[in-house]
Amino acid sequence: MFFEESQLLKGLPSQFFATLVQKVNQKIAAGNDVINLGQGNPDQPTFDYIVKALQKEAAKPQNHKYSQFRGMHSLKQAAADFYQKHYQVKLDPEKEIAILGGSKIGLVELPWALMNTGENLLLPDPGYPDYLSGVALGKVNYSTFPLKKENNFLPDYAEIPAADAQKAKFIYLNYPNNPTGAVVNREFWAETVAFAQKYQLGVVSDFAYGALGFEGYKNPSFLQAPGAKEVGVEFYTFSKTFNMAGWRIAFAAGNASMIEAINLIQDHLFVSVFPAIQAAGVTALTAADEEKEVARLVAIYEERRNAFIKAAAQIGWKAFVPGGTFYAWMPVPEGYTSESFADICLEKANVAVAPGRGFGARGDGYVRIGLLVSPARLIEAVERIGKLNLFEK
Repeated sequence: MFFEESQLLKGLPSQFFATLVQKVNQKIAAGNDVINLGQGNPDQPTFDYIVKALQKEAAKPQNHKYSQFRGMHSLKQAAADFYQKHYQVKLDPEKEIAILGGSKIGLVELPWALMNTGENLLLPDPGYPDYLSGVALGKVNYSTFPLKKENNFLPDYAEIPAADAQKAKFIYLNYPNNPTGAVVNREFWAETVAFAQKYQLGVVSDFAYGALGFEGYKNPSFLQAPGAKEVGVEFYTFSKTFNMAGWRIAFAAGNASMIEAINLIQDHLFVSVFPAIQAAGVTALTAADEEKEVARLVAIYEERRNAFIKAAAQIGWKAFVPGGTFYAWMPVPEGYTSESFADICLEKANVAVAPGRGFGARGDGYVRIGLLVSPARLIEAVERIGKLNLFEK
């Protein structure tokens, strides 16, 4: 018997990253030495003190039972303490924090939890592709606002049509930004709160790369802006800060009514996360070595960024210098689309890059480089691409 997929599943966008991985794996299977710069998966191991905490907690029989609904209080308290320590933001751990099995879950389920069929989202272009999964599953509509190089890949709120802002229920923002590496200051978040208040819309801040700022820059949290908790929430994942991508643990923080809706939908879908992982998450957020280990990680990414940008400049490939994340957003040579350039890099140079078109229409003309291999391999990748003679020095 064959069972046809539902119309809901048929309406999902194609999984951009899955297609990219398939192409890369085919090349590798054919015996090629592919330098994969198309990924967004941290390559460093989870900090040792967190792994040891999980080993200890996983051995406890009380952690083998079903998780309690809405997560462990100890993790919510640790998240509140973390925001107080790093961002001077006071949060009620029970009313203003929701535990998530990864921030992607929260970002995708939010339209289910807080929107009705046919209501509208405002989404960045380019932006994280999985925001569109939430659009499809929530059966909502969306319009986009551009992130332009001339504005350092920040939205210009004055340019967003009033009609789009008036009909939108929520706006999604992601800084430090995937895919561009752009960062913002506190003034930007204050402008965002004012924009939200003007149009009575909610703010969803995707703070996945919040810990990754270069040259000593400390990325501000949306929640630091006066009035932020009245208009929105922020999603914080352990994946990038602590190299815990496969652990699937994160939290949302902010507006109490939004947090309650997120908790309610998770009561029905997930209950919560394996208690031992939650306990290890407490250790991640509170251990004495936390700041030192994060600083060491940021230094690794900054060294890679600098090596890549310097090598790229030598072949005439001019970068938008990222202020955070572990990405570089690079223009394609004249005469190429993002996809045709990515294809020739893979086919002729055995270098995988992520076509910018996968992040939205305005991503065409760029590719995303993942700074997730050693400086030597990043330099080698640039040298391979340089031999294609596509850039003017």
